[in-house]
Amino acid sequence: MATLLKQRERGGWEIRDNVTSPLELVEQYSEKLAYMPYTFFIGDHCHMFPHLMKYEEVVEGLSNPLVTGKAEGRIITPIKDKTLNLFPYDTPPSVGKPTKWRCSIEDNPHSSLDQKPDHVPPADGQESPLHVRPYIMPPTLRSAYGLPENGIIYCNFNQLYKLDPGTLHCWCKILLRVPNSYIWLLKFPAIGESNVQAKAAEYGVLPGRIIFSNVAPKEEHVRRGRVADICLDTPLCNGHTTGMDILWSGTPMITMLGETLASRVAASQLTTLGCPELVATNYRQYEEIAVTLGNNPDELHAMKQKVRLARATSPLFNIAKFASDLQDLYRLIWDRHLVRHDHITDTTKRTLPANRLLCTEPLLRPVDPDDYMRIIQQHSAPSWRPY
Repeated sequence: MATLLKQRERGGWEIRDNVTSPLELVEQYSEKLAYMPYTFFIGDHCHMFPHLMKYEEVVEGLSNPLVTGKAEGRIITPIKDKTLNLFPYDTPPSVGKPTKWRCSIEDNPHSSLDQKPDHVPPADGQESPLHVRPYIMPPTLRSAYGLPENGIIYCNFNQLYKLDPGTLHCWCKILLRVPNSYIWLLKFPAIGESNVQAKAAEYGVLPGRIIFSNVAPKEEHVRRGRVADICLDTPLCNGHTTGMDILWSGTPMITMLGETLASRVAASQLTTLGCPELVATNYRQYEEIAVTLGNNPDELHAMKQKVRLARATSPLFNIAKFASDLQDLYRLIWDRHLVRHDHITDTTKRTLPANRLLCTEPLLRPVDPDDYMRIIQQHSAPSWRPY
């Protein structure tokens, strides 16, 4: 009994990975760290949205429609069916090759999903469209979202509270260096649109270069990400589930390492996906990666191909492997706690090089303590006065 109490006093383990929580940042945690072999983050996209893997013929150019036959423009090579067998469950048989569109965004812009009239989707929108049998995926067009048919479309589908002034300034510099480029954001919340547009104008970005769309149901939210060319992650607070969504759509994502867990999740996802070249350690690198891909169509096309193939070949979306690795880690934690209480780090199988594991510049400027207290006092003063 005394031994068990002594073990309890040692504390527990926090399941993370080497990219999100390197030992150099261990002072942020009160528990010991136990590393997953790859990323600690997981998404069930391979079962929720398998049709986005099945229908891989995407025409780059005019309207970026999803097509079932030949069309003008560059066609991204489809993922072969046999590749899908890497997942524990194959694509459901209900997802057949479509012979025609049952509906289109242009014909019915308020209902881009093909749903039965009496179907009521769950409130959180977390639903695969496979309740329709067979599912016929509507075309995904840039024009449906007010996007220009030609040009480079950068995107970010996070809530706008994650966008800090330094990142917006960096995005504006990218727009100014990449001709005919645009950034696609969400009205999330809607009041943020005017603020972002006004600040971008101060940085020299002309009206029309930043385009806003409404929040969409989950399936459409994931599917429409593929009409963008590049996702620009928010470094201060990354896209977590949003990052998984955009990568499952096959769109490359560029991120920048921070010093907190929330600012390092996207780097962990990209490392697991096998795309560490999309992880920057400072704003200069972040900007250069975005500009290089935006100005070089061949490099951008190759990166899109790499991301689309990696969805099926990397561990990032492999639920069965994640569950098995987690079970193994639980056993290791149990065995380790009987002996000693320390970090479990020898389980790592994929990480960033040591010289690229930490950010090389702070994401936020240091604040003078006196200025900080003055701001706090101004905003915390009560609006009422006691008698």
